[in-house]
This record gives sequence, C-alpha cells and structure tokens, in this order.
Amino acid sequence: MLADGIGRLCDDLEVDPADIVLLVISWHMSAATMCEYTKQEFVSGLTSLGCDSLVKLKALLPILKLELEDDVKFREIYNYAFLFSREKGQKCLQLETATAMWQLLFSCRPWNLIDSWCEFLQKNHNRAISKDTWTQLLDFVNVIDDDFSNFDENGAWPYLIDEFVEFVKEQRQVDCS
Repeated sequence: MLADGIGRLCDDLEVDPADIVLLVISWHMSAATMCEYTKQEFVSGLTSLGCDSLVKLKALLPILKLELEDDVKFREIYNYAFLFSREKGQKCLQLETATAMWQLLFSCRPWNLIDSWCEFLQKNHNRAISKDTWTQLLDFVNVIDDDFSNFDENGAWPYLIDEFVEFVKEQRQVDCS
C-alpha cells in the first residue's frame, strides 16, 4: 500500500494523514518506510492489534492514542519515528523531516521549547539529524528543566544540544533587554 492507499485508509478511518495516531498504527505494523505498508506489515500489524476490519481499527484509535501517554511506549514510538522517517539508504534524517516529526511527537507530549529547537536547527544547523542527536533530545526533554536550571554544561550532551541551550539563553537575554 503506497501513499494513495494510505490516504484512502485515512479517509475510511476519518483520520487526518498528519494525525499522530497514524504513526502509532505504523509502529504496530513495524512499517519500514513512511507512506508505505507492505502486505505483510499491514496484515501482521492488524493481526497484532486484534483487528480484522476497518470498523475494529477505527474503534481502536482512541486506545492507540493513549499509548503515547505511556513513557515506555512513547520512547519506543519516538525511536521508531527516526528509523521510519529516514529516506531509504540514509543513516541520518533530513532536517525538514526531523523537525516535522518532532512537532508531531511533541504535540501529544508538549515540550515548551519545541519551536525554539526547530528555529535553532533551521538557523544554525541546517544539516541532517543523526540518530544520536535524535535519541539524546528525548533524554534532554525528559531530564532538563525548560529554564535549564539543572543543565550541566560539562555533561555528555551532543554539541548540538549544548549549542541550543546557549541559543535559548542568548535569546532570553535579548528578550529581557
């Protein structure tokens, strides 16, 4: 099933293709590529969910969204999103795709600095995102307070996260002037 078929599936489920529940469904299907389900992925995914019809899958959507509230499942879906979103044969995730995916993921688990993070990347990084940066960002979000009061400048964060902290601190100083 390619993008058109997934679009029809979304229509049948009455779900916006940009709804995060579609990512959760793809995770359950262990889909290897965005906007594409193999027959095996689709059948085994629906079987694992106990669904043998679109009616059952549609009824399951609210429960699938609730999985995002579970810390362990969210981390699995978050890590899956990196692999799922990469272009075939690529090790890194294109910046535009990464920022869109972060916006989607943090729409259900709000992070006050998501817009600043994406702005920082656009202005200062403008390159693909490594798996290490992707993974470490979730740890950063879960551990570091939005005011950075518990951020250790000598910690083992990727340089990009260190630079982001400096970027936000500088912005806050300018905003206070």
